[in-house]
Amino acid sequence: MLEQAGARTVAVRRPAELAELDGIVIPGGESTTISKLARIFGLLDPLRDALRGGLPAFGTCAGMIMLADSIEDGVVGQETIGGLDVAVRRNAFGRQVDSFEADLDVAFDVASVQRPFRAVFIRAPWVEKVGAQVEVVARVASGEAIGRIVAVRQGDLLATSFHPEITGDHRFHAMFVDLARRTAI
Repeated sequence: MLEQAGARTVAVRRPAELAELDGIVIPGGESTTISKLARIFGLLDPLRDALRGGLPAFGTCAGMIMLADSIEDGVVGQETIGGLDVAVRRNAFGRQVDSFEADLDVAFDVASVQRPFRAVFIRAPWVEKVGAQVEVVARVASGEAIGRIVAVRQGDLLATSFHPEITGDHRFHAMFVDLARRTAI
């Protein structure tokens, strides 16, 4: 999806690789595992430093949790990279069997295209609270979860509780690539 949006991608596994980036994506997966692996590979503190230094980041699902300053229903000792002034609730939409798709109300540049954004939620978090500097980018448009905050942006940080990479719609990725390009200039 990033390549469709015009970016060149590289995998990051070591702290030294962060210096070569114009932006980083913290992917979905399992947030406690991502946290443990980031600590084991010595990436947690360098990622925090890089984000404080202005490196743009895009977190999807577990990546949103990793960028959040606060976690509701987190595991004892679970660490985040932080930087995004939000409180997120882990597994807020339920277990894996409760995965679903929904249209979003998008209040950002991604909405400039006429068609709605269809999002895929897999054991996803939602945003419970946002700080004063956080922009709400998208909310669930229908169903039981109507109105729940599922995408936010704060400065150079963008996060979604859903998985835009599996939809075939690269608008959120394009938004992030544009953000990273503007920051790199």
